[in-house]
Amino acid sequence: MIRWFEGAVVLPGRVLENGLTAVDGGRIAGVWDLETTPRPETQDPRNTTKVEKGFIAPGFIDQHCHGAGGADFMDADPEAAAVITEIHARHGTTAMLATTWTAPEEKIIRAIRAAKMAPRRGARIVGFHVEGPFINAKHKGAQDERFIRPATVAEVDRILTEGAPEHAWHFTVAPEIPGNLDVVRYLVQRGAVVSAGHTDCTYAQLAEAAEAGVSHVTHLYNAMRGLHHREPGTVGGAITMPAMTVELIADGIHVHPAAMRVAVATRGVDRVLLVTDAMAAAGMPDGEYNAGGLIATVKDGAVRLPSGTLAGSVLTMARAVRNMVHLVGVGLAEAVAMATVNPARKQGLAHRKGSIAPGMDADLVLLDEQLNVMETIVEGTTVYRR
Repeated sequence: MIRWFEGAVVLPGRVLENGLTAVDGGRIAGVWDLETTPRPETQDPRNTTKVEKGFIAPGFIDQHCHGAGGADFMDADPEAAAVITEIHARHGTTAMLATTWTAPEEKIIRAIRAAKMAPRRGARIVGFHVEGPFINAKHKGAQDERFIRPATVAEVDRILTEGAPEHAWHFTVAPEIPGNLDVVRYLVQRGAVVSAGHTDCTYAQLAEAAEAGVSHVTHLYNAMRGLHHREPGTVGGAITMPAMTVELIADGIHVHPAAMRVAVATRGVDRVLLVTDAMAAAGMPDGEYNAGGLIATVKDGAVRLPSGTLAGSVLTMARAVRNMVHLVGVGLAEAVAMATVNPARKQGLAHRKGSIAPGMDADLVLLDEQLNVMETIVEGTTVYRR
């Protein structure tokens, strides 16, 4: 049975104010601009959802997510992983990379295995983001310093072996750590995205890393060497080097809106990716929660260790999109692109996810006028309805 969705359809770079989308099974069967194209005769009003004063957008893709609902991917529990996907689906996420913390190798592998076994009830787990342990302790943030170590080809190879051909892989590393660049080259050869993060890279070191294959910067501005007019550092390289894409935690806490505007102005809309970096407390009340083996306190939307260090977030992708529109001032189509087609391209998923077009996976999010989620559809199946 074909389902029809009628209303403003968000496409890369523009919004079809009078659009129509058809979903057949798990795929998008067609998209029409009703201002210029006749309505299909096959459209069935009984199977048509009209989105009044709202928007039909591609499902959000979160390439950096640790947890939600009191659960963390590091729990290494398939049911915990399913809870995470359910909670984020309520906020428009239809695909995500299960993200690990700095930990012993065997614990990271257990987490990946559990995520692969998670029941499919919410967002799809389409790959894995290994954030640490191959980072710089100077900028560890909320990562557990006891387990920070240099990368080795042998270890990353064992981790990669846990994946399937369809899985996307993303590794955050500190390129300046001796030996890490050799592993960067190996990871790139294996098809992984490698980003600089939790790093003290100078501008010159980041340039060398870019030559080795680093093409992305994890949570821009946070846990890295900042910008100085005589030493541009990691931030300076991230916002100026042509090869780099950057991710933003757009909660208004990790990064000031003015700094987010700088990122958009320097990188351009197509090279900024929105992420949540959400941890177990996402979708939960204030209180104390586990953050990668450390205890963090959630209060007034911020997650902090006792030292005051930020420890992930309670952000959702829907809120990140709203914040880009309302706090940063980008257009809706541009903000949605940062949460959909941009991460899809980065992770090699753009042939099936990240945009509304015939043949693509039917991953949709229906938004009201205030950009709150009304319904989330994953591969043609409604997994959340307000």
